Amino acid sequence: MISINKLSVSFGGTPLFDEINFHIGDRDKIGLVGKNGSGKSTILKIIAGINNPSSGEVLRPSSIDIGYLPQQMDHAKDKSVFDEAMMAFSHIADLNKEMEDVSRELTQRTDYESNEYHKLIVKLNDVNDKLHLFESDNPAGEAEKTLLGLGFKRNEFSRSTSTLSQGWNMRIELAKILLKKPAVLLLDEPTNHLDIESIQWLEEYLAGFTGSLVLVSHDRRFLDKVTNRTVEIMLGRIYDYKVPYSKYLELRRERIDQQKAAYDNQQRMIEKSEEFIERFRYKATKSNQVQSRIKQLGKIDRIEIDLEDNSTLLVKFPPAPRSGQVVVKAKDLKMQFDSRKVVFENVNFVIEKGEKVALLGRNGEGKTTFMRLLIDELNPTKGSVTLGHNVSLGYYAQNQDDLLDKDDTIFDTLDKIAVGDIRTKLRDILAAFLFKGNEIDKKVGVLSGGERSRLAMAKLMLNPHNLLALDEPTNHMDIRSKDILKQALIKYDGTLVIVSHDRDFLDGLITKIYEFKDGGVREHLGGITEFLDRKKIENINELNLSLPANIKISAKASDPVNYKEQKEAEKETRKRKYAIERCEKSIEELENKISVIEAGLAAGSFAEKLEGVLVEYANLKDLLNDKMEEWERLQQ
Repeated sequence: MISINKLSVSFGGTPLFDEINFHIGDRDKIGLVGKNGSGKSTILKIIAGINNPSSGEVLRPSSIDIGYLPQQMDHAKDKSVFDEAMMAFSHIADLNKEMEDVSRELTQRTDYESNEYHKLIVKLNDVNDKLHLFESDNPAGEAEKTLLGLGFKRNEFSRSTSTLSQGWNMRIELAKILLKKPAVLLLDEPTNHLDIESIQWLEEYLAGFTGSLVLVSHDRRFLDKVTNRTVEIMLGRIYDYKVPYSKYLELRRERIDQQKAAYDNQQRMIEKSEEFIERFRYKATKSNQVQSRIKQLGKIDRIEIDLEDNSTLLVKFPPAPRSGQVVVKAKDLKMQFDSRKVVFENVNFVIEKGEKVALLGRNGEGKTTFMRLLIDELNPTKGSVTLGHNVSLGYYAQNQDDLLDKDDTIFDTLDKIAVGDIRTKLRDILAAFLFKGNEIDKKVGVLSGGERSRLAMAKLMLNPHNLLALDEPTNHMDIRSKDILKQALIKYDGTLVIVSHDRDFLDGLITKIYEFKDGGVREHLGGITEFLDRKKIENINELNLSLPANIKISAKASDPVNYKEQKEAEKETRKRKYAIERCEKSIEELENKISVIEAGLAAGSFAEKLEGVLVEYANLKDLLNDKMEEWERLQQ
């Protein structure tokens, strides 16, 4: 469908990649991976036709429809949420008008054998095909379903887009792209502004998408669920694997290991031949053998090991100063921005020294608002949020990378706020965050999103803190950097409060969850996996099935030796139980549908469409039999 041929890009004489080649086929779902700054976003822009390469070409059919979601974009400010989403269908009106124009011209022409007439026939067929592809029986219904899936509530459909944050406007743009049903989707980190529930909805949508997809994402689970192919950019070269992300990691490691083994074997053989040549070079009786070895060495195809980018983020948080046992206390807390919307109320909880706490919930439920209350940027409507004795707070805002001065250099960004002896260590700190040599003189404005996130995190580490409040710290970070940041936070000896939608990042890091939902906050003890399991959630769309507010769930076990086995057994039991419940629900729904048809047949209600109803009735009976057999297997 789309071919990338000998594509090269360089900036200021520095090559980003050199003569790369790959093909995007029908129904390919490609995860485009690589470190921040490796060129992933650049490739998407070139495929979309927004940027041009230094050399090479992208071959795409002229009739192909491409939907491109960049990381940042301009948003409409003069429409409601719903009206802006409905703009996705404006092209249908354009196609209808084009079809009318072509049809009118065909009726007026009589040169039926001419090339021009034939071209009009082809154009009419193309337009008609597009209309069949794009037209929906219910555009408004599709827009509603998509907006709900991406996290909007029905009562928000009439809100002006000018009152929404960049993240919520991005969701509208994503909805418009999906509603247009393009043949190719190019999505650049689409999950950055989505909450866990919306990510799951998008996972399911993309898993069922029948077109081609090229996806840039740093969410490991999202890549595994959505993609069937992984294209890696490393040090300007392309490595193509026909598998999802986790399997790609295994195959990549195997490939490198095999190359190294073959390289080592070849090197041993070369060393022995060179040793033989050197030893007997001047011995007449061995001259033929020496010449033979020299010729053999000349014909050898030297094995090369693919270059690996082994540079890694070296994050280690400074030791936390001592604090009191109570680090954060929320008492009778209420936040209300206007007379209509209560964000949350009656919030009471305590975060103690050394705890690692995640704030979870749908966007707009108050997680970032609580963070802003915590840093004293907002005043509560009622109640209080107080910090404990000797608490030193370090805060990473959700838009931290946007708060950097784009005219400053990387070095100036830290130098402007550093004081004391730390000023002598700025180059070492920047090197730990992969800004080395002349790179520290780069302007912030030319950095990628991930590079800005790393720089913002470096700022946070200039001073020791015993409380870190991190609001979406991994947005834009590549997978390797996220893993290293996670390990640094696990080792951090202070208190952590974090907002994140990245399930993989939270897993094994946090020990308590505060769930922001429906104007309240519920406490759950344990990690993200326990949180989802205990709430009987196999997919995140079921997050609305809440436990009572007074229930606290502990992930601790009295017998640590058998704890893992016990948890696995419990997990298997729960999985079977949920499967039985789903099966029973399906059986009940099928039986109800069959009962309705049987009642209609008895009353003679389907006389005009009897044949179709009988076909549907037979299909429902077959499905019911299948579900009954599945239910019996699950009982064994």
